[in-house]
Amino acid sequence: MSFAWTSKLALVASLALLPATGWAQSVNIYYLTHWSPETVALLEAAAKDYAKANPDVSVTVRAVPFGDLLTTLRSQGGGSDGPTIGGIYDLWLPELARDKLVAPAPDTVAEEVKGAWPAGVVSAASVGGKLYGIPNEIDVYALNYNKALFKQAGIAAAPKTWDEFREAAKKLTNKDAGQQGFGMINSWAAGVVHPFASLLVSNGGELVKDGKPALDSKQAAETFQLYEDLIKSGASVPAMATADANTTGPFLDNFVSGKTGMIIMANWWESALKAGMGDKFADIATAPIPIGPSGDKPHSISYSWMTVVNANAGQAEQKAAWDFLAWLNNPKSGKNGASAMSDILMSMGILPSRSSDIEAHKDKLGSEFLSGYVSVLADAKPFPVVPGGQEFSESLQQTLEALQYGQVSAKDAQATAQADATSILERAAK
Repeated sequence: MSFAWTSKLALVASLALLPATGWAQSVNIYYLTHWSPETVALLEAAAKDYAKANPDVSVTVRAVPFGDLLTTLRSQGGGSDGPTIGGIYDLWLPELARDKLVAPAPDTVAEEVKGAWPAGVVSAASVGGKLYGIPNEIDVYALNYNKALFKQAGIAAAPKTWDEFREAAKKLTNKDAGQQGFGMINSWAAGVVHPFASLLVSNGGELVKDGKPALDSKQAAETFQLYEDLIKSGASVPAMATADANTTGPFLDNFVSGKTGMIIMANWWESALKAGMGDKFADIATAPIPIGPSGDKPHSISYSWMTVVNANAGQAEQKAAWDFLAWLNNPKSGKNGASAMSDILMSMGILPSRSSDIEAHKDKLGSEFLSGYVSVLADAKPFPVVPGGQEFSESLQQTLEALQYGQVSAKDAQATAQADATSILERAAK
């Protein structure tokens, strides 16, 4: 996946819409997301625009914290009165499709998505060759660093290798000032696992290979050891790393306040940084993940999100849901040839995944902050979407947190992670 999509793919035809008129009766659909109130307001505004041509369809948006999103979908998605539409992380799709909680996309929608989105993104929204969701965002990880702190520490440029990374973390650490060189994250599965995985793939390793966990490799051993070294040296402080259910909390606050010199995070947190830092956001820069001793070039982890439809909703509600989603992702629904969905995503600093949306937003994607993320997309490794993937991620989270807090050594953490992952993935594949 790369920004070169825009030069290789012409603007595709508008997303084919399901019939938007002739509803036999008023239809109410319910859209579940984890977005902030400000972003929910943008989605509600888009729903009002849709209602101008579809007055018989009412769209209600409800938001829950990220930590409650999957459980809410599971607990309420089995009934016809559950959410009609849900925004989901691609890692959750295999189990939701297996449990028949999400509906396959209608043929007209599937055909348009396959022609308008990059193949890798379409694959992440599919199970067994069937498309289950309309992709919206793609997220990728990069090294974020504070240029002002770098200047104070006498560091001329972002580290390109692990040796430079270790040295920079050491120089940026000031215990008397409560400042850590590198910020880890805990209490949130993706926040714990994705930065670790980004360092792993930039060291030539993999989380899963041919459907089996690959955490017993030399590359993984070196990555676990890097974490242990950073913790033991005091360059990374676990107490400063906590996330809350909204994926904010101390880890974010410490970076915003200049108490963390470097952190590995995804592009979507741009809006949170801007809100918290004001003019000091100009001090933040992005760079590729440093290359490990066994790596050949910078790599990072990417993942995507999509919107799905409740398989247990009534037929009229399902039809209206797909129609609304088709409109929402249509290049004619937003501004200047962009979809309304991409306009909402870009308000948060999130990269849209539809090829025409990337073209439409190319100027903003060229900003100093986002261009660093766009530049690493070509060499990003998608987080493995496999049965048992969410449980695998949560298990690795627990092991990495134990390593952060000094409860296990790097060697023991690696052995535990591989054993647990093997058990989880083998069980999920049956």
